[in-house]
Amino acid sequence: MRLLHTSDWHLGQHFMGKTRQAEHQAFCAWLIEQVREHGVQAVLIAGDIFDTGSPPSYAREQYNHFVVALRETGCQLVVLGGNHDSVAMLGESRTLLAQLGTRVIPGVGAHLHEQLLVLAGADGQPAALLCAIPFIRPRDVLRSEAGQSAADKQLSLQQAIHAHYQALYELALARRSELGAALPIIATGHLTTVGASASESVREIYVGALEAFPTSSFPAVDYIALGHIHRPQKVGGLEHIRYSGSPIPLSFDEARQQKEVLLVDLDTSGLREVRALPVPRYQALQSVRGSLKTLPAVIAEAAREGSEERPVWLEVQVEMDDYLSDLQVRIAALCEGLPVEVLRIRRARGTAVASLQGEQGMLDELTPEQVFDQRLASETLEPEQTQRLHELHDQVLAELRDESA
Repeated sequence: MRLLHTSDWHLGQHFMGKTRQAEHQAFCAWLIEQVREHGVQAVLIAGDIFDTGSPPSYAREQYNHFVVALRETGCQLVVLGGNHDSVAMLGESRTLLAQLGTRVIPGVGAHLHEQLLVLAGADGQPAALLCAIPFIRPRDVLRSEAGQSAADKQLSLQQAIHAHYQALYELALARRSELGAALPIIATGHLTTVGASASESVREIYVGALEAFPTSSFPAVDYIALGHIHRPQKVGGLEHIRYSGSPIPLSFDEARQQKEVLLVDLDTSGLREVRALPVPRYQALQSVRGSLKTLPAVIAEAAREGSEERPVWLEVQVEMDDYLSDLQVRIAALCEGLPVEVLRIRRARGTAVASLQGEQGMLDELTPEQVFDQRLASETLEPEQTQRLHELHDQVLAELRDESA
């Protein structure tokens, strides 16, 4: 059995006012070529086929065209719903697409057996069993209980997701016995696992509940095809638990990543091999950093990737001169005549503060002292300056508290 694991296409994404339509079109054409070249029997898209629950019409059209083009290769397609996808929207064409060799699992339904699929090999005979698990919403597997703490809710959700995987795995074992063949068992998922490395474009999907699912809670299947994290990676260094990552960079911090899809070979003994197929880059995307003195050379270097027809999309992070009010005008002057397009300008100081807030949580969850301590930690100060600022801050707080009293 040879399958191709991909995820997080985010069709219809608008990136800072820019459409990704041409990139997605080129990727879909490239993927069809890979299916033909490598003799792939099944393609798994592990969630987030669309960027929003109401994708633009051209994104739906791209999706439908891909289904038809893949059908012509004789390859099976399995589409799993992700947290960005609408269960209703994905499900509305489910019956129609089934006639084209595509099976869509938009969400966790009422019947568990609907998520157990038999994948056929090149000879048309059963070659693998797939526990086709989409993004699991808490309401799919849990009932809300009054008085639960945040830790209790997290544990309950983790246990419920584990129970869902285990029940489907046991169903797969029973089905394998019925078929009387030593078929490998594959599972999918769209969630964050313990130890996974994310990027800024990944939206947290279990806010206030499950932060990360432990790998030990997955059943003992032969391969687990995961989606949601856009950075391709093994989970916990395990060969059989993988994120394929997104096929195109979805944020500037993904600009340096080599995007890929995974070619997975299995047989009756289990997993044989996983190979990464590098995805070509169809749009140059770079994040550059420096002062107004050093940026001209850095931007000129970045511009070498661009052309007049397809300029490089740039994020410019300004250091040292980030206090200037006319940065946009100054950066525009530096880029004049170069095949680049600046989509975002960030002040280094502002970026540090934003990162601090992101790590520390909402302001109303912190004390004034904690906020001030973390803010000072982002600066380069002498010990005497730090001590003096602490004293002044404590004085101001004391005066404010006295006034309130």
